[in-house]
Amino acid sequence: MSQKKVLVLGAGLIGKAIAADLCRRHAVTSADRSPEALQELARHHPVAALVLDITDQRALAKAVLPFDLVIGAVPGALGFATLRTVIEAGRNVVDISFFPEDPLKLDALAREKNVTAVVDCGVAPGLCNIIAGHHHRESPLTSYECLVGGLPVEPEWPFGYKAVFSPADVIEEYTRPVHLREGGKNVVREALSAIEAVDMEGVGRLEAFNTDGLRTLLTTMPEVPQMVERTLRYPGHAELMKVFRATGLFSTDPVDVGGTQVSPLSVTSALLFPRWKMKPQDEDLTVMRVTLKNRKGTITYDLLDHFDRDSGTQSMARSTGYTCNAVAELMLQGTFTRRGSARRRWSGRRTPALMA
Repeated sequence: MSQKKVLVLGAGLIGKAIAADLCRRHAVTSADRSPEALQELARHHPVAALVLDITDQRALAKAVLPFDLVIGAVPGALGFATLRTVIEAGRNVVDISFFPEDPLKLDALAREKNVTAVVDCGVAPGLCNIIAGHHHRESPLTSYECLVGGLPVEPEWPFGYKAVFSPADVIEEYTRPVHLREGGKNVVREALSAIEAVDMEGVGRLEAFNTDGLRTLLTTMPEVPQMVERTLRYPGHAELMKVFRATGLFSTDPVDVGGTQVSPLSVTSALLFPRWKMKPQDEDLTVMRVTLKNRKGTITYDLLDHFDRDSGTQSMARSTGYTCNAVAELMLQGTFTRRGSARRRWSGRRTPALMA
């Protein structure tokens, strides 16, 4: 396969890992508004740098035109608008952004623009979707459960946690209503609910709680009667986050402080994010368990990945970024060529315009 031109939008923890891996096989350009982040990436890898304000839709639409493929690795708050702009520009795209909007709303646009887009293409959602689609095609599933977490190897008081992806997206997980399927019916539960202890081999005792990670699976696999995604953290973290939320510290509604209107979330973010930031010496791990049931029995996949000391790549960046890159390679090879309905699970055979 001849070398292709790939644009990676976002030079954060995961965007850097994606670009560093892809540049070994393709001509990669990394776009970000931070010159410092781009310089750091280019210092270690043959990646071209493009300083770009991704929120400038006109500039973004122009920037993507010279490329064979675009990869979206931006914070969730920017994800949907960014994806829409790339599709409108007529460029194929693989996206990992954890945005709250329904990406399937862009399917008609993708078909109109003759674009193939694969969304939610990280470790979870992403890798777990691929596993579920594969087995569902072989024998219809009756139950799907995904337990997943990105964690520091050494938890520190008081949070027992550090953000291995966008901290804003982490808080979004703790506040966004959770969509599940129980007994064949779609239901809504509260984030951080149903906390339970889980023992994971190689990690130890963790806690699992409900988060809104099923996303497109609820549409692409409507016939599966039981579906749930749960986040894993060290014990005690979920209850602490529930206290933060109940206090209003995650609210975006302004409150009056001495005559000044202040967003609680802005203050919380300013105080919390520096505490959650991974230090250069910090190492992380990614742990996931996907449990599937069908008429043949129970199928379980366990994943445990650690920080790569040789390359200095964080585990969450590896497990998310390399899943994305595997799909990107298939797209660059022309495996996904058919344009059509997005409302199918990915079984490895179907190639709709917008895959989820």
